Amino acid sequence: MQTISYLKKVSSESVVQQVINALTDAMINRELRPGDKIPTEAEMAENMGVGRNSIREAIKILVYLGVLEIRRAEGTFVCEGFSESMIDPMIYGIILDKEDSYENLMELREMIEVGVLQLAMAKVQEEELKSLKEKLGHMKTAIEAGSENVENAFWADNEFHDAICNIGKNPLVNKINQVVRVLTYSMRFTTVETMIKTGRGQELYEAHQKIYEMIENKVTDNLNMAVRKTYFSEIPFANRED
Repeated sequence: MQTISYLKKVSSESVVQQVINALTDAMINRELRPGDKIPTEAEMAENMGVGRNSIREAIKILVYLGVLEIRRAEGTFVCEGFSESMIDPMIYGIILDKEDSYENLMELREMIEVGVLQLAMAKVQEEELKSLKEKLGHMKTAIEAGSENVENAFWADNEFHDAICNIGKNPLVNKINQVVRVLTYSMRFTTVETMIKTGRGQELYEAHQKIYEMIENKVTDNLNMAVRKTYFSEIPFANRED
């Protein structure tokens, strides 16, 4: 049987995890590429010196994570794109982190959103800028409709921010940003709801208009401050841990 270089023998401790690590490292090092067929269970077991049950369990985990896919009668292949199932374990890992806190999440949110803005400024095209302005207009209309239209205003806000992320044309950043937006869903909704119901809808709109103008003019100074102003952090959140 052919010896496969990236399938090195492993110790008996955490065998399944070490099989996962070997396959992951092979993908990172480009020994396995999207669309490639991985070796059979028998080949992997012989090369790594482990039981086929351990190989099978490792493959099951990577299939669940959206990294591998099983094609009946063909074999197991490296996936050729992102799967939504890749996001779930990351979200649960953050949720279950004992050290998690409101402050940590806000720091992560700010760091990602500032990076998203920097990418958008570097790559934005004229047509994308026009589309973003339209989404800003939709947000303004939804906000001006008042307190009975909070949900529409929230989704208009989402569409505005998603459009900025898409302008950056980086699928890795998009996925990480999506994770952060899932985790901050409640606090973001509370912000929009509170601002509109307390008569501060125009202030909410103007903070986002400022973001648009910074992208339009490619103003990179004080990005952190501009992003932070869209949070209206004086609003008390029910899930905040003091």
